Amino acid sequence: MLNREKPPIMGVWNGVGGKNEVGENADDGAKREVLEETGIKVSKYYSKGIITWDKNGEEKDGLYLYLFEVDKNLGNQPIQITREGILDWKQIDWILNPSNLGIAEMVAQYLPVLLEKEGDYLFKYKDGIVNLIE
Repeated sequence: MLNREKPPIMGVWNGVGGKNEVGENADDGAKREVLEETGIKVSKYYSKGIITWDKNGEEKDGLYLYLFEVDKNLGNQPIQITREGILDWKQIDWILNPSNLGIAEMVAQYLPVLLEKEGDYLFKYKDGIVNLIE
Protein backbone atom coordinates (compact mmCIF):
# COMPACT_ATOMS: atom_id res chain seq x y z
CA MET A 1 0.00 0.00 0.00
CA LEU A 2 1.04 3.58 -0.43
CA ASN A 3 0.81 6.30 2.23
CA ARG A 4 0.29 9.30 -0.01
CA GLU A 5 2.72 12.22 0.10
CA LYS A 6 0.30 14.70 -1.50
CA PRO A 7 -3.43 15.44 -1.87
CA PRO A 8 -6.12 14.42 -2.42
CA ILE A 9 -5.62 11.84 0.35
CA MET A 10 -2.27 12.89 1.76
CA GLY A 11 -1.14 10.84 4.77
CA VAL A 12 -3.61 8.01 4.14
CA TRP A 13 -2.82 4.41 3.16
CA ASN A 14 -4.36 3.54 -0.18
CA GLY A 15 -3.81 1.19 -3.08
CA VAL A 16 -1.36 2.08 -5.81
CA GLY A 17 -2.94 3.91 -8.72
CA GLY A 18 -3.14 6.88 -11.00
CA LYS A 19 -4.63 8.16 -14.21
CA ASN A 20 -4.57 6.68 -17.68
CA GLU A 21 -2.52 8.54 -20.26
CA VAL A 22 -4.16 9.71 -23.49
CA GLY A 23 -4.93 6.71 -25.70
CA GLU A 24 -4.00 4.20 -22.98
CA ASN A 25 -6.45 1.44 -22.06
CA ALA A 26 -7.23 0.67 -18.41
CA ASP A 27 -5.15 -2.54 -18.26
CA ASP A 28 -2.02 -0.89 -19.66
CA GLY A 29 -2.52 2.18 -17.45
CA ALA A 30 -2.83 0.05 -14.32
CA LYS A 31 0.34 -1.93 -15.11
CA ARG A 32 2.25 1.29 -15.90
CA GLU A 33 1.12 2.97 -12.67
CA VAL A 34 2.20 -0.05 -10.59
CA LEU A 35 5.62 0.03 -12.26
CA GLU A 36 5.99 3.80 -11.82
CA GLU A 37 4.89 3.85 -8.18
CA THR A 38 6.50 0.62 -6.96
CA GLY A 39 9.18 -0.40 -9.45
CA ILE A 40 7.42 -3.77 -9.81
CA LYS A 41 6.63 -5.07 -13.29
CA VAL A 42 3.45 -7.12 -13.05
CA SER A 43 2.13 -9.54 -15.61
CA LYS A 44 -0.61 -11.45 -13.77
CA TYR A 45 -3.54 -9.23 -12.89
CA TYR A 46 -7.29 -9.33 -12.51
CA SER A 47 -9.61 -6.58 -13.62
CA LYS A 48 -12.19 -6.45 -10.82
CA GLY A 49 -14.53 -3.62 -11.73
CA ILE A 50 -15.20 0.09 -11.51
CA ILE A 51 -16.15 2.59 -8.81
CA THR A 52 -17.95 5.74 -9.99
CA TRP A 53 -19.00 8.92 -8.24
CA ASP A 54 -20.57 12.26 -9.15
CA LYS A 55 -18.23 15.20 -9.38
CA ASN A 56 -19.29 18.81 -9.82
CA GLY A 57 -22.95 18.30 -10.53
CA GLU A 58 -23.51 15.97 -13.47
CA GLU A 59 -19.86 15.23 -14.27
CA LYS A 60 -18.83 11.65 -13.40
CA ASP A 61 -15.49 10.41 -12.16
CA GLY A 62 -14.26 7.00 -11.16
CA LEU A 63 -11.55 4.40 -11.06
CA TYR A 64 -10.81 0.92 -12.33
CA LEU A 65 -10.12 -1.74 -9.71
CA TYR A 66 -7.39 -4.35 -10.14
CA LEU A 67 -5.79 -7.08 -8.10
CA PHE A 68 -2.21 -7.99 -9.02
CA GLU A 69 -0.24 -11.10 -8.20
CA VAL A 70 3.41 -10.71 -7.32
CA ASP A 71 6.16 -13.05 -6.20
CA LYS A 72 5.85 -13.98 -2.50
CA ASN A 73 9.41 -12.78 -1.87
CA LEU A 74 8.41 -9.21 -2.69
CA GLY A 75 6.40 -9.12 0.54
CA ASN A 76 9.66 -9.29 2.49
CA GLN A 77 11.00 -6.04 1.05
CA PRO A 78 11.49 -3.18 3.51
CA ILE A 79 9.52 0.04 3.53
CA GLN A 80 10.43 2.30 0.62
CA ILE A 81 10.19 6.05 0.30
CA THR A 82 9.08 7.01 -3.21
CA ARG A 83 8.11 10.26 -4.92
CA GLU A 84 4.47 9.28 -4.28
CA GLY A 85 4.89 8.50 -0.57
CA ILE A 86 5.71 5.58 1.72
CA LEU A 87 5.37 2.17 0.08
CA ASP A 88 4.87 -0.83 2.36
CA TRP A 89 3.36 -4.31 2.30
CA LYS A 90 0.34 -4.66 4.59
CA GLN A 91 -1.57 -7.74 5.72
CA ILE A 92 -5.23 -7.92 4.70
CA ASP A 93 -6.27 -8.19 8.37
CA TRP A 94 -4.41 -4.95 9.12
CA ILE A 95 -6.01 -3.17 6.16
CA LEU A 96 -9.54 -4.27 7.08
CA ASN A 97 -9.27 -3.89 10.85
CA PRO A 98 -12.20 -1.68 11.95
CA SER A 99 -9.88 0.17 14.36
CA ASN A 100 -7.54 1.19 11.53
CA LEU A 101 -8.32 4.85 10.85
CA GLY A 102 -5.38 5.33 8.46
CA ILE A 103 -6.88 3.53 5.45
CA ALA A 104 -8.64 5.35 2.60
CA GLU A 105 -12.35 5.06 3.38
CA MET A 106 -13.32 3.30 0.17
CA VAL A 107 -10.73 0.51 0.49
CA ALA A 108 -12.32 -1.20 3.50
CA GLN A 109 -15.69 -1.08 1.75
CA TYR A 110 -14.79 -2.60 -1.61
CA LEU A 111 -11.75 -4.79 -0.85
CA PRO A 112 -13.68 -7.63 0.89
CA VAL A 113 -15.91 -8.00 -2.18
CA LEU A 114 -12.92 -8.12 -4.54
CA LEU A 115 -11.14 -10.73 -2.44
CA GLU A 116 -14.12 -13.02 -1.82
CA LYS A 117 -15.99 -13.03 -5.10
CA GLU A 118 -14.95 -13.75 -8.68
CA GLY A 119 -15.93 -11.37 -11.46
CA ASP A 120 -16.11 -7.70 -12.31
CA TYR A 121 -18.15 -5.34 -10.16
CA LEU A 122 -19.69 -1.94 -10.47
CA PHE A 123 -19.67 0.19 -7.33
CA LYS A 124 -21.12 3.67 -6.78
CA TYR A 125 -19.56 5.95 -4.18
CA LYS A 126 -21.87 8.49 -2.56
CA ASP A 127 -21.91 10.26 0.81
CA GLY A 128 -18.90 8.27 2.10
CA ILE A 129 -20.40 4.87 1.25
CA VAL A 130 -19.42 2.47 -1.54
CA ASN A 131 -22.47 0.55 -2.75
CA LEU A 132 -22.16 -2.59 -4.85
CA ILE A 133 -24.46 -2.37 -7.87
CA GLU A 134 -25.78 -5.89 -8.50
